[in-house]
Amino acid sequence: MGTPDPSRVYAATAWPLRRTAALARSCHPGPVVAVSALAGALGVGVGLDGVRCALLVAAVLSGQLSIGWCNDAFDARRDASAGRRGKPVADGSVSRPAVWTAAFAAALLCVPLSLACGLLAGTVHLAAVAAAWAYNLRLKATALSWLPYVIGFATLPAVAALTLPGSPGPAWWVVTAGALLGLAAHLGDVLPDIEDDLRNGVNGLPHRLGVTGTALLLPVPLVAASAVLALGPAGPPGWWGAVTLAVAAPTALAGLVLGRYWRKAALAAAVVVAAADVALLLVRGAAPL
Repeated sequence: MGTPDPSRVYAATAWPLRRTAALARSCHPGPVVAVSALAGALGVGVGLDGVRCALLVAAVLSGQLSIGWCNDAFDARRDASAGRRGKPVADGSVSRPAVWTAAFAAALLCVPLSLACGLLAGTVHLAAVAAAWAYNLRLKATALSWLPYVIGFATLPAVAALTLPGSPGPAWWVVTAGALLGLAAHLGDVLPDIEDDLRNGVNGLPHRLGVTGTALLLPVPLVAASAVLALGPAGPPGWWGAVTLAVAAPTALAGLVLGRYWRKAALAAAVVVAAADVALLLVRGAAPL
């Protein structure tokens, strides 16, 4: 009886591992991890106990996984024709049916996990996930492309507050700031790909505004979110609120000016302001009523 060929053993083992890794990469792991971590931080901020906080994170994680896989599976042909690198479905690293299966499995898992956070919290979260799927399947190519982002970011702190016993509603300024950050996230996410998207028939709000119009609009919701987060709660804004207010507008303006020399300057400035806004949101907490 001969000794197995090590190269064949390695190939048989490595192939499923490569497909699994490709499937993981196709879920948009950066946003999935970032949004799930933000949900956990918001849960801690409103005072959720360990079990409720874990349920909140699990619900958000499953929803974000379903959204990311849906996006990559649906856009596979468009990504391939645009020659975008780092897209596992488009480059054949993982099959489209496998990614669709993962997307639907995560979406089904999201339902009981969301409802375990409470009927109202779960319903709000599932509505946000449904809006994100609608974006992937249709709304991204319409003038309403911004709406699912606004819904998703506005509801995240709301779901954290609603997961508390008694389901207290979030403060108005939390939801408003989340909605503004959602609009900014949409503009910033699409900005680098506007020209490629237009060639492939995508015509959402940023595409209608154009690269220049989107870059000019991008700082507006970010600075507005900074103002709402700093000035919305009762009492003084605190040192972090004052710092955020002081740097938001100048940073955004610098991004616009430097955009003449570096195409991604406006997006980079937006990321800095958004990071300060998110930090301020976490400092303020989701502020249940």
